[in-house]
Amino acid sequence: MSDTAALALRLRGVVCRHGRLEAVTGVDLDIAAGERVALTGTNGSGKTTLLRAVLGLHRQTGGEILVGGRGHRTAAERSWRRRACAWIPQRPAAGRFPLLAGELLASSGAPAQAALAAERLGVGALSGRPLSSLSGGQLQRMHLARAVGCVAAGAGVLLADEPTAALDFAGQEEAAEVLTTLPVTVVVVTHDRAMAARCDRTLEMAAGALREVR
Repeated sequence: MSDTAALALRLRGVVCRHGRLEAVTGVDLDIAAGERVALTGTNGSGKTTLLRAVLGLHRQTGGEILVGGRGHRTAAERSWRRRACAWIPQRPAAGRFPLLAGELLASSGAPAQAALAAERLGVGALSGRPLSSLSGGQLQRMHLARAVGCVAAGAGVLLADEPTAALDFAGQEEAAEVLTTLPVTVVVVTHDRAMAARCDRTLEMAAGALREVR
């Protein structure tokens, strides 16, 4: 696909390091707007590092990353990317400060929609509780609800790192339904076969390199 404007994500020759270790090595990837892509692979293969590089949370040491045709070299571009990408981390942190669940939802930019998603996910009644008091599954649902709010606020890309890992089977099904029916581009790191089966493509990372398997 040659028209970068039609792409949600374009990666060219992306290299990321952790110190001397090359965690991501020369990744090329095009993802169309509205496409849903599952990213699989063993632990330590570079999946999380790649997503964090797209977000700008891990500085790539080589190559180019475009989101919606835009880079992130200037402060304005970095600010735009933070709004353009919703993010569900693998191990959501409760934080050192007593942040309430409702405050997390409000930070999405569309608190009403995030609150509705929290209700749908069964954690709406927990909005007044500190994040530190939530179980792993409850915290994961809250971050999913926040991502729904980010999409409602205008994010066009949703990046999710093992968003169903702390959930039981019913919760995994519900979370997968929410993720794959949002009107955005989705890239999800997952070991959940059911989650991957709902995506349009499955890619696998191994030793920092990427290949398409479906």
